[in-house]
Amino acid sequence: MLKYLINQSRILLAGASLVTVFHGACSVFLVAQISSALTATEQESGTMAPTFIATAVAVMLSYVGAAILFERLGQRAHADLRSFVARKVLAADYRNLETVGAARIQSVLAEHCTRVAEFFVSFPVILMNAVIVAGCLLYMAWLSSQVFLLAIIVVGLGSVGYHLAHLRAIRHLNNASLEQDKLFSYFRSLTDGAKELRLNQKKRKAFYDDVLASSIETVRRERTFGMSVFVASGGWAQFLLYAFVGMVLFALVSDGPDRALIMTGYALVFVYMVGPLEALLLHIPRANLAKVSAERIEEITREMTTLEIESDSSSPPGLQSILLQGVLHRYYHEQSDEFFTLGPIDLDFHPGEITFLVGGNGSGKTTLAKLLVGLYPPEEGRIILNGDVVDESNRDRYRQLFSTVFSDFHLFDRLLETGRADLDSEGNNLLAKLHLQNKVKVQNGAFTTLALSQGQRKRLALVVAYLENRPFFIFDEWAADQDPVFKEVFYRELLPELRAMGKAVLVISHDDRYFHLADRLVRMESGCLTFNSRGPMKDSATKNSGTTPSLALDSII
Repeated sequence: MLKYLINQSRILLAGASLVTVFHGACSVFLVAQISSALTATEQESGTMAPTFIATAVAVMLSYVGAAILFERLGQRAHADLRSFVARKVLAADYRNLETVGAARIQSVLAEHCTRVAEFFVSFPVILMNAVIVAGCLLYMAWLSSQVFLLAIIVVGLGSVGYHLAHLRAIRHLNNASLEQDKLFSYFRSLTDGAKELRLNQKKRKAFYDDVLASSIETVRRERTFGMSVFVASGGWAQFLLYAFVGMVLFALVSDGPDRALIMTGYALVFVYMVGPLEALLLHIPRANLAKVSAERIEEITREMTTLEIESDSSSPPGLQSILLQGVLHRYYHEQSDEFFTLGPIDLDFHPGEITFLVGGNGSGKTTLAKLLVGLYPPEEGRIILNGDVVDESNRDRYRQLFSTVFSDFHLFDRLLETGRADLDSEGNNLLAKLHLQNKVKVQNGAFTTLALSQGQRKRLALVVAYLENRPFFIFDEWAADQDPVFKEVFYRELLPELRAMGKAVLVISHDDRYFHLADRLVRMESGCLTFNSRGPMKDSATKNSGTTPSLALDSII
């Protein structure tokens, strides 16, 4: 992930790094001039002043330039990461997205991308202080090789202690990152389950005390401990530095002509180096957090895979026929606590035909619809469009046939249709037909509001599907939340209108009083087709069930 970001901004990163290195070198040179000036004669001090002023100006300008460049780099990294993850989500197989889960994806976009981007903002601080520390060590080596060796030992001890602390701290940061994914799902429950929580005080208290507060506390505890270990190791390193300064001042440097210069230089350089070294040690945890977040992003994006080839055509293919031959799909069924097998299914669909799909809850109706539209690839069998088998090479183009309103539909705040000048007027006409003109309007391709009841939102979703104008329409329990008047409009006006337009229509429904309006009735039970008949539904139903035109609905619903 970090390599990806570096490749995306290679030139900007190189330029910002060079400016940062230049700033660090100028800072060390400035300290060296201060050290020399403290022991210089009055004449030597006068000749050093212009160099000192020029160096100070260079330090200021390079600091400002590096900070601006790395801020730009951080913002670009944040944008590139979010775009990268968003493209992965858009391209991933729908089944993989269901497995990954919305909470983990939200955690990546909101939390982990931010932490990786923050590393790029803190990178100049790490690089700058690393250059300063290295430069100070080189200056000390120039002053006295003997004392420099001791300085290396001190820095080595500090580094070993910090590394051991790092190994301990990173485990806790990883634990916090894993818990963070769960926490995002609990945050979502705060709003999605608001009605249930307000209606049940015990449930509300249990949710907060046992679930939400516990997760928040786990994240806080793990991150606090991890960061505290880093801070403690930084304090240890700082103590070693001051101990070294004391040894230089009081024990190591013997009498000699350069004693004052060496003592002054070492004391000044070490005191100056404490700040950059402390900043370096405190910013390294941010790099480790970025590393943890980058690993989480890589882990999740690796799960969002696809073998399909993205369609390069915006227009859907023509529809002559769709044939399902021996289509089979398996998935875990929560109600029965076992794997559920759907199929094998043999069905065909044609333009200008309305098909009603009925059956009990959990019988596999919605899963069949997802197989039909290409959201799930069949594990066995095949789907044939106009005589051609649908596979990874053309499944994305095949999906462009369908306009759907699933029971768990999502409404976007705008109509994502392009190239249609009459989009607003056509949308508003449909809103009026569904009695929504006083609630919401289409303006500049966007809805004025989505704050509607569930039934009104379903009508709005129907408007969106109509405006897509695809060859095949699928409605999953669309009329379940509608008043009787809108059920009448849907079944007796809109569906016949779609049939007259030559559209293929699949309606998943429990409304037995409208079954006779279908051209075909298909019933599913336990993942298998138990009834499939074309023709007048009233006559067909009576003949096949031997009871009433409702197909013995007590056994269906």
